Amino acid sequence: MNRRVPVHQFNVAQAKARFSELVKRAMAGEEVIIAKDNRPVLKLVPVQPRLDRRVPGSAKGQIWISDDFDAPLDDFADYR
Repeated sequence: MNRRVPVHQFNVAQAKARFSELVKRAMAGEEVIIAKDNRPVLKLVPVQPRLDRRVPGSAKGQIWISDDFDAPLDDFADYR
């Protein structure tokens, strides 16, 4: 079964005036095209959720800190 997605084209002025409505349409699955001089230039589509979530602890063992990380720098010997 091949379901057709409704396609609606609006010029920039119409899109500006009806932006909230166009966002709702796009989120409902409609294809919203924005045209300039009757030529399609943009397609309004919902952002897909990211599937590559970060995993806490996934960099364990890949990061190290030098043993003298918090040792005073030689340049500041006069301030000790």
